[in-house]
Amino acid sequence: MKKIFLILAIAIIIAAGKKATSMEYVTLSGKIANRNSDSLIIAQNKFVKTIKVGKDGSFADTLKVKEGDYILFDGKEKTKVYLKNGYDLKVTFDAKQLEQTIKYEGNGRLENNYLADRTRLEIKTFDSSSMDTSKAEFDSKMQSVKAQLNTMLTSSKDIDPIFVEAQKKSIESLVKLMNSLYEERQKVLTLNGKISPKFINYENFTGGDVSLDDLKGKYVYIDLWATWCGPCRKEFPSLKEVESKYHDKNIVFVSISIDKKKDHEKWKKMVIDSKLSGLQLFAKEDQTFINDYMVEGIPRFILIDPKGIIVSADAPRPSEKELIELLNSLKI
Repeated sequence: MKKIFLILAIAIIIAAGKKATSMEYVTLSGKIANRNSDSLIIAQNKFVKTIKVGKDGSFADTLKVKEGDYILFDGKEKTKVYLKNGYDLKVTFDAKQLEQTIKYEGNGRLENNYLADRTRLEIKTFDSSSMDTSKAEFDSKMQSVKAQLNTMLTSSKDIDPIFVEAQKKSIESLVKLMNSLYEERQKVLTLNGKISPKFINYENFTGGDVSLDDLKGKYVYIDLWATWCGPCRKEFPSLKEVESKYHDKNIVFVSISIDKKKDHEKWKKMVIDSKLSGLQLFAKEDQTFINDYMVEGIPRFILIDPKGIIVSADAPRPSEKELIELLNSLKI
């Protein structure tokens, strides 16, 4: 009997030891090349954790989390990371090319390297030209991407089954979303070659009002943006570069803020602080122009020719090489 109690006591001690050493948190560490700030932010809904980053780019901390997807933000760029208590993740990336260079090691690497590979595949596949193909070509591409993602997902038998099931649903949602975006894009493309809708008496930052008809005789490249839009602000440097390249050409660059009237002063301050060039206009909450162009999201870029005919109702962004190719093809 004593022997049985001794065995049970040893078993309890061992079990207690296992429970004590079992991590009920995530250990997250790594190193960043060309860091954008002195901290990393891990966020999900109301959960926000700030992790200090050393001058050499190294960081380390622990987080107690609810299993799921989180956003990793380095002050400028962001990506998705999957966290689960018990993970011991080591992360490395170059902040100048976060999505292209991020890599994970340690417990949790399989799930997170899959997410990184998935993001890289999506970026490569869904460029600005992917929506301009025929329906048959688009459907074929979507089926190929779906097959690749499922193959990547099931390539390791050690990957978390809960993660796998969640990602399978996510892949189906991706297919539905891309089909919806494709349909929207095709509707927008029907505007090309037609007379452009007009905007009338939008406030000019330098004074007075401007209407689209005032700009006839020149190509007009329009940027629809707002102060609250991160992707819009991300295009500022590239837009300035394009404006500088074509400053003496027959084209005017028009940025239209669709901010609410309550943010009017915020708009003016951002124009000054960001040293925005070109023609800076405020739409005064007028929705007619953006509704006529079927704008569902910003930034949105539009190119109109000197006669007021739409060249591209959804033109390439300033950061895309396709914009320069388009402008050069028009011999502006």
